[in-house]
Amino acid sequence: MSDLDRRVAELARRDRALAEEILRECIRIPADYVDRPPEEGGDPLCGLSNHEGPRFRYLRDKIVEIGAVRRPEDVGFDAFGNLVWFVEDPDDGVAPDDKKVIFLDGHGDTVAALRDQWRAKTGGGIDAYEGLVDPARVDRDFLRAELGWLPPDDEWDNLLFGRGSADQLGGVVAQVVASRILLELAPEGALRGVRVVSYVTAAEEDNDGGGPMYVVGKVLPDAPPAGIPDVVILTEGTGHAERGALGIYRGQRGRMQIEVDVLGRSAHGSMPHMGLNPLEHGAAILVEAAEQAARGEGFLDHAFLGAGTRTASWAELTTPSDCAVPDRFRFRFDRRLTAGERPEDAVAAIEGLPAVARARAAGLEVTVRVPRYEQPTWRGYAPGNPQIYRGWETPADHPVLAAALAAYRGVITPEVDPAVDARPGGGLKREPRLERWIFSTDGVGWQAEEGALPRAEAKGWLREAGAVHPPMFGLGPGIEHNTHKVGEVLDTRELQHAIAFLARYPSVLAATT
Repeated sequence: MSDLDRRVAELARRDRALAEEILRECIRIPADYVDRPPEEGGDPLCGLSNHEGPRFRYLRDKIVEIGAVRRPEDVGFDAFGNLVWFVEDPDDGVAPDDKKVIFLDGHGDTVAALRDQWRAKTGGGIDAYEGLVDPARVDRDFLRAELGWLPPDDEWDNLLFGRGSADQLGGVVAQVVASRILLELAPEGALRGVRVVSYVTAAEEDNDGGGPMYVVGKVLPDAPPAGIPDVVILTEGTGHAERGALGIYRGQRGRMQIEVDVLGRSAHGSMPHMGLNPLEHGAAILVEAAEQAARGEGFLDHAFLGAGTRTASWAELTTPSDCAVPDRFRFRFDRRLTAGERPEDAVAAIEGLPAVARARAAGLEVTVRVPRYEQPTWRGYAPGNPQIYRGWETPADHPVLAAALAAYRGVITPEVDPAVDARPGGGLKREPRLERWIFSTDGVGWQAEEGALPRAEAKGWLREAGAVHPPMFGLGPGIEHNTHKVGEVLDTRELQHAIAFLARYPSVLAATT
């Protein structure tokens, strides 16, 4: 370990308790609103996509309070609703346009808490917002069966439960505390030659990459080189239940939504021949689509990113009653796109199903389309983007990944107990693991059409399938297989080491590229 490695690891260890405090409050905040009537300022959706305001305002104030920015005006909200702040060393003697620009990205919304299920299924010992409320009542057998990974019982003091702990509030908190350490160690070179910009994005769970799409479309076109990232680090959880925590992830599949709208004609249930039943015809479309997917027909496989997949994910039925032929049936497919798969081909695969042709021949109206995301953010911004989210891959030999491996080995490897490293499962590992996500991240939004951002392309953005994106990778606390689950949990040892990594990476990058 170098002197700076030691100092970063030391301060990350010191600030672990602070990070846990901030994370607990980020998880807890919706409890102040979900049970309060709307006329008294309540919001039953608090903390979910487009309802992040209370959590974001708390984080903004906390960033100022703990010294994670030099000045209060260095943190704020953009028009989309993203929380944004930056740190740099103005006295490092490096011109702004010559500095390496590092963007940190984590989403600040969570999925629905399912609070009643948490209480019931964990034996009453864990609350989705309050976390561990009664250790004696926790049903550990349920948690072991439900979650992808848990450490041995004698290490449970390291666990922090609650909705968003692993997805992705732990990564957000790591960004906050790492910023504080970067400023504290600026005199020792932690910020020499770099500018670190952090984003906590809104509405990622509903609209992956919507926050970055706003930045790419509205901010970067007019930005000088000092405002365009040389690398984006995604703090989405990079833990694997079988292969270990805190991987370094360099890619992911894309995804899209495909909506099928089947419009029929309602009639009394006793006279079905008088109507055109969209539910029955829609069900036939769903069955054929499932059979097509099971055969792998029309899906590509990629050696690194994995195979494309598709599953029915949402449905809405419009009907006068339960004794009537319905009027309309709408449903959606979640389609994961691997390298080489095109959105238009994925739509055509549904459009070409025989059941679609039969429904139309019977007189029903069938529309297959890509929906747009129209819901306004908590700041009132309406994105309106088609729900197509491009996958991406950063080459394994890229210099930003070489710097990531070096930073990991500098501040994480020496801190991991060899006995923990030797165990199978999702614990910490001494050697970095270079892999990819199973699910989607904000990385889908840090992309532009080729030629749209000439300044960015001049900084070495990568070309991929007609688009450009900055070199990207991820490292974040949390096991992918524990996310969106009842009993969601984070091992705070991962939180500590993620903080250390984010606080060390900028100076390693500046020194090696």
